[in-house]
Amino acid sequence: MMRAVLATANPRKAAEIVVLLDGVLELLPRPPRLPDTVEDGTTVEENAYLKAWAVAVATGLPAVADDTVMEVDALGRAPGLFSGRYAGEGAGDAANVAKLLAEMTGVAAPRRGARVRTVALLCYPDGRRVVGEGVARGWITESPLGDHGFGYDTVFVPTEGDGRTLGQMTADEKARLYCRGRAFHGLATFLKSAACRSR
Repeated sequence: MMRAVLATANPRKAAEIVVLLDGVLELLPRPPRLPDTVEDGTTVEENAYLKAWAVAVATGLPAVADDTVMEVDALGRAPGLFSGRYAGEGAGDAANVAKLLAEMTGVAAPRRGARVRTVALLCYPDGRRVVGEGVARGWITESPLGDHGFGYDTVFVPTEGDGRTLGQMTADEKARLYCRGRAFHGLATFLKSAACRSR
């Protein structure tokens, strides 16, 4: 099994990715002394690539990264590329969620539609990349619901679900319905087929 390094330093996201790529890659933790990557790409894929490429170059091993954006219809697709720092640089999940809900004050249910997009990416030290993508449609609640997950999970209800937020779901339920699970499933499927072809 090929070894790869996780580009994320977020322990909750890292644990989720390890489960999603179980049996496909042997994932190593991000080295603790690596500086944060400046995410100044103009697309979701560019930001995922920047994170993975920096770690691949630093370690000499393939690196896995993802980038996920929340796009809210009533806010003109904001927060978009600024999803992780919507409330400002260094802001945590709670602050980002609070700002999103404040921006949505007074927006009626029919206009609270949103989508979340993820690009999952494996980057080799020579710059080659393998990409998986996932999209989940849904809507934004009026207040946080649930204790699980991270990011905007407690305010996003996927259309294909049963009315619960991602924050109210188990990890398995979330993986089936959420764009990150779908993106990493696509990445895993490609890597498995590539491994089969190389034998």
